[in-house]
Amino acid sequence: MTTATNPRILEHPEREDIRLEPVLHALSDAVRLRIVRDMARGEGAEFSCSHFALPVTKSTSTHHFRVLRESGVIRQLYRGTTKLNTLRRDDLDALFPGLLDAVLTAAEAQTERLGD
Repeated sequence: MTTATNPRILEHPEREDIRLEPVLHALSDAVRLRIVRDMARGEGAEFSCSHFALPVTKSTSTHHFRVLRESGVIRQLYRGTTKLNTLRRDDLDALFPGLLDAVLTAAEAQTERLGD
């Protein structure tokens, strides 16, 4: 079933189709990095989009989640009317060992240094 026939099913890249460039692009934005950092703290948990207190409009937030999903960083699914998000850590760690941990460590160090 495709999104064309069922808009409740969201397209995600398969593990073997995830590429480094889109992942790095997704992680290069401060808002998206904030989402990923929050998700990493709740390892394995499912988060609704409204869980994140983002400093952007709802439409911009939707854009950020779409970039993360289409790059393979997160998985989104509908449960009822709620869209839930999970971090695809297993896929990212298998494809790019140490990348996510390095990015999260660097982001944390930057936050401590700059107070972001």
